[in-house]
Amino acid sequence: MGRPRSTPLALPPTERLHPRADELDLLSVEALVRRMHQEDLAAVRAVRSALPSVAEAARAVADALRAGGRLLYVGAGTSGRLGVLDASECPPTFGSPPSQVQAVIAGGHRALTRAVEGAEDDPAAGAQSVRRFRAGPKDVVCGISASASTPYVLGALAEARRRGARTVLVCCNPPGPRLQVDILILAVTGPELVAGSTRLKAGTATKLILNALTTAAFVSLGKVYRGRMVDVRPANAKLQARAVRMVAELTELPLARARRLLSTAGGSVKTALAMHFTGLGREEAQARLQRDSLRTLEQQKSKPRRTP
Repeated sequence: MGRPRSTPLALPPTERLHPRADELDLLSVEALVRRMHQEDLAAVRAVRSALPSVAEAARAVADALRAGGRLLYVGAGTSGRLGVLDASECPPTFGSPPSQVQAVIAGGHRALTRAVEGAEDDPAAGAQSVRRFRAGPKDVVCGISASASTPYVLGALAEARRRGARTVLVCCNPPGPRLQVDILILAVTGPELVAGSTRLKAGTATKLILNALTTAAFVSLGKVYRGRMVDVRPANAKLQARAVRMVAELTELPLARARRLLSTAGGSVKTALAMHFTGLGREEAQARLQRDSLRTLEQQKSKPRRTP
């Protein structure tokens, strides 16, 4: 048998045959994982070129959340699962309400663990997801589609625009000329080592982008202080220990005193820090946090007081 025909160049980049994949099945496992790692690095480089758009989207999300709006991820398959993952991590990491960042996936919850054939091909279902979310001018709807052509995602974005929401598309192929979104985040990852398997490079690039998008937005909203997740909800033993450690590190108090301060603050790291910096009680410290950032409160504490 002769060599199979090369993939037509008319295919989108993520569907084409990778030039170094023809003999993939002949490689040792060691050589195979090294080659995959090289492709991972290519995904990182692809994201680097998209950073200005990622920053623009992060600002849009921060502005929306600050104004009482929400972020909705919409995707199918791997892209949809990555959106669900990022949304589900926001409440435990940043103490955000679950309603603030949400995600929908073509095929519903069942699609999180198994393929739901044909679900991604239904633009009306995508539009219906946005209607259920009741998206409006305060919200950001972020479509995730490696191909930039998933009908479910495109239907959702079209409905979001119709309802006045800001729209973002995260993709790894250039979109068609008729697509209209406010912010395009394009990370050109190219062909996959396993042709069309966008859970590889494209999935890696997408995960990096979503990490940056929500983290930058929530840092802008004061959810992180000196590199620590001070709005964490200490719902288990690991997080409770982390909360005490954060208070101790940021106040330079012994662990036992930090634990008592955290308890007095109702388990809120941010409130405990505000109490320490201001010398106020719990309710007064919380009121100060509505006006001033932790950075401001710490700086005010460190300023020498003028003698009368």
